[in-house]
Formats: sequence, C-alpha cells, structure tokens
Amino acid sequence: MRVDSFYQGTKATPTFIICSTQEQYKKYCSSTEGAGCSIGTPWGSSYVILNAQGLNADVISHEMSHTELLARLGWWKTTTEIPQWFNEGLALMLDRRFVSNRDPVGRYLDYMDEWSYYTGGGEQVLELKDITSIKGFFNGGQRHVMRAYMSAGMEVSYWAVLSGKEGINQLISEMKTGKSFEESYHNSERIRARRYFKKLPTNPLRFQDSKKMAE
Repeated sequence: MRVDSFYQGTKATPTFIICSTQEQYKKYCSSTEGAGCSIGTPWGSSYVILNAQGLNADVISHEMSHTELLARLGWWKTTTEIPQWFNEGLALMLDRRFVSNRDPVGRYLDYMDEWSYYTGGGEQVLELKDITSIKGFFNGGQRHVMRAYMSAGMEVSYWAVLSGKEGINQLISEMKTGKSFEESYHNSERIRARRYFKKLPTNPLRFQDSKKMAE
C-alpha cells in the first residue's frame, strides 16, 4: 500500500527471499549487516532479500521502492544515471524507521533535525556529490552511513515537498525521453518551488559553497 500510494500504482513484481541464517543472507547481500537488500538484473528480474529483522512494513517497503524504481526506469538508467542518494532517499519516503511523520513538510523538518544530529550541527557535512555512488554512500563506518542516509532523507524529502505527489512520475517520464537526471530532478520541483521556497527552512545541502563557509 505504501509503494502503491507513493508511486501511484505498482509495476514491479519482485521475488521475495526470506533468509533464516546470516549465511543465507550474506549469500545474496554480500554482508551480514542490514535487515534487507534488493537485487535487480538487466533482463528484468528483481529480488527482495530479508532476514529476521526485515520482516516488517518499513524494511519491505524500503526495498520495494528500489525494485519499483528499477521496473519503471529500467536497469541501465537506474544503475548508471540515478545517484545513490536519490535512490536511498526515495526509499526513506516509504520507510518510517527514522522519521515517522507522514506530512511532507513535517517529514522534511524531522529529517533536518536528524541530519543536524548526525552531522554535529552541520560540522560534518556529507555533500551529495560524495554519496552519488554506492561505494561513496556505504563505504565507511556506521556513522558515515547514517549521515549518508539522513542527508539523502533530508534532500529527497525537501524535493518531495516542492515536486508534490506527481514529482516522481514526472521525473521518470522526463528521463525516459532522454533528459538527464539533474534536469528532470529540478524540472519536477519547479512548479511549486516559488510557493514553498520562503515557507521552508533552507535546505543546507543546497547552499553554495561560499555561503556554507560563511554560515
């Protein structure tokens, strides 16, 4: 229901693999850490792998968001053009483990609070460009990964307010016509941006470098 509501329908039909041991989970996810992972293939198959901690709506909807984006945009575009921070940030919009607020503006404000906590009040900022790849997002200690998640959650929740309910499907449609992710991302938020820009606390990840230094 969460996937259907966010994406306005479902297209992915992933196979679910439930692991009863850490060895089984590691076989698919290449790690014993985490409650779940997802796998997509170039020929269209997708899988959601869960361990005992992943048998809940938050983890399942998180992983299903990954397979849904894959089904709609295609394996090649998803793996080569979608930055990891956006893929994970989308999944966090369905995952209420960190922020449970369902109101779009409230969710952004709550993610801003979480981001501030994990970055020491903005002293240890991860720029989006640094978490664009899977390696940049996940290769680091637990605190690095949490900063990456909260950065992704704050940025995508901000974008979700500006782009509205149609934002994700507009972005996907534009990318299918050949537009870049960056152009599609900003186009989808443009209509509502003027209305909300002065109402929302500024997203610190969108400050220009000079302004970040001044702040």
